[in-house]
Amino acid sequence: MTRFLFNTAILIVCLFFSASCVRAAENEDILVVQDHTGASIQVKAPFTRIISLYGAHTDNLRNLGLDKEIIGVSPSDHWQGKAVFSYHDGLEKFLAYKPDLVFTRPMINHGYPRLIEGLEKAGIAVASFQPSTVDEMFEYWVSLGMLTGKTAEAREMVSHFKEEIARIRKISDALPDKKRVYFEAIHDRMRTFTPGSMAIYALEAAGGVNAAADATSVRGTNIAYYGKERILSKAGEIDVFLSQDGAMNQPTIPMIINEPGFEIIKAVQEGQVYIVEERLVSRPTAALLDGVLIIGEILYPEAFGKGGVQ
Repeated sequence: MTRFLFNTAILIVCLFFSASCVRAAENEDILVVQDHTGASIQVKAPFTRIISLYGAHTDNLRNLGLDKEIIGVSPSDHWQGKAVFSYHDGLEKFLAYKPDLVFTRPMINHGYPRLIEGLEKAGIAVASFQPSTVDEMFEYWVSLGMLTGKTAEAREMVSHFKEEIARIRKISDALPDKKRVYFEAIHDRMRTFTPGSMAIYALEAAGGVNAAADATSVRGTNIAYYGKERILSKAGEIDVFLSQDGAMNQPTIPMIINEPGFEIIKAVQEGQVYIVEERLVSRPTAALLDGVLIIGEILYPEAFGKGGVQ
């Protein structure tokens, strides 16, 4: 009966969350989770010696309640007592710590194939994830849960996120006058985000209207080239100018308002230029909720500030 309930629960997760998982035909107790490179990872039992090479993976693993199972993290993580690993490190360092699973991103797999091949030849599972939409983020969370024995916790993360977004949308949907926002991704290249990306999801959940809804993807990513000419063609329509601050983009408000030509943008003229942290609007973690609330408070302080949504 216990085995039946376990297998039924896993099947329900696969159906309702569309996670990339199936039961191996030869043994129904073995799960197969497919990552974003198309690779399949067999899960005979939860992995217990894990190295995470991406901060978002690390944040999500912590949110799932994992601790002793995480033996290594990336240089950008701050987790006392954990060894630090980079994809620049040699294979020998990884092997010395005897991990059974290493979490990466597709860009790492493509850029450092020898490391990935070496890990796999040593019998170490490699799971590569980089969701680009919120729906993909939900599936990714459930996949993390399946790999680590935290499926129930992953499902709860998804449910909580959806409940909070529904609560926020009740406020933002009722706002009578929506503000038009240009959301900058990379300042020096004049790039924005694609419709459907997590950053635009956060903007729209907070009640903002994407002023660059006609942006198209650069090489299939969630970044879109827009260009100064197109930005300035909508100068009078941009009520708020947002920019993200992270490893790939480190703008300042003076940098934006002093950009040649930007003086005609309505948001610049009215002092409505703001910067938000990249980790709160572009990473596939529960912190995206904080990003939604921060954007909401920027756009509609009367609704999202003190006395509003908290």
